[in-house]
Amino acid sequence: MFDLVADCPECEPVFLAAAEELGQDPRRFVREHPPADLFVDRAGQILCCTRALAVWAALGAARPTRAVIAGYSVGEMAAWGCAGAWNARSTLRLVERRAAAMDAAAPPDSGLVGIVGLSREALEPILGRHEAVIAIVNDTDSFVIGGRGDALDAACQEATASGARRAVRLRVSIPSHTKLMVGAVEPFRAALREIAPKPLRPTLRLLSGIDGDTMSDLEKGCDKLARQICTPVAWAACLDSCRSAGAELALELGPGAALSRMAAPYFPTGGVRSADDFHTVAGVRGWLSRAND
Repeated sequence: MFDLVADCPECEPVFLAAAEELGQDPRRFVREHPPADLFVDRAGQILCCTRALAVWAALGAARPTRAVIAGYSVGEMAAWGCAGAWNARSTLRLVERRAAAMDAAAPPDSGLVGIVGLSREALEPILGRHEAVIAIVNDTDSFVIGGRGDALDAACQEATASGARRAVRLRVSIPSHTKLMVGAVEPFRAALREIAPKPLRPTLRLLSGIDGDTMSDLEKGCDKLARQICTPVAWAACLDSCRSAGAELALELGPGAALSRMAAPYFPTGGVRSADDFHTVAGVRGWLSRAND
């Protein structure tokens, strides 16, 4: 997870901040803990944001001066950090507070399911019959749904029988971005009040995950960031906003390449990459420099 940036000196402040929350350097944590520990909500949220912040730090002078920054689920916290609203220490401290609030509010035996291949019109009646709800809109036929375990299992079975190409339980133990998580909103909103964000550079545009709108007022943005916990994420709207803003390149900072695959149709051919596509930080920097030329 951190091989790309493990030896990058620019990333040390990020790793030190993550170690304060995890109790161990994240580079050691991912190697020494069993795989199941990496998917525990608290650790998973901290690790994913650490990875995005570390890659952004590693880019150094190659970071674009003008950018649209968006984050997927907990990645929205990393997006605020990358945009400069908080430093790495404050960002990851807030991520830990967010995870703690969500863990306390989550009902037992609940989680998320990814469903691909059904339109929203076809999917919503199925969800209504099984008390599950849409948590994330990825595309016109790609959704993440949330709910209790038995409801998710039943919804998966019916979605598959109705023609869904994919219906799979995700390794997430909380029903993020659904009304089941409303109890986590106020504790996290209180945490956001304690660490006020700094104003952003005017050349950076930060998007809200729940509607894809630009957050020009960070005080109101913090309210939306808190409500995101129990509100569906409109990732397709974020990608539309990137395109509308004239963005020509997209770089996925977090682990994996799921978001860059989703972003590819919105950008010119070759204009979307994941940091995991590269073997070295110099390779990422070089791609950005050549693309910006």
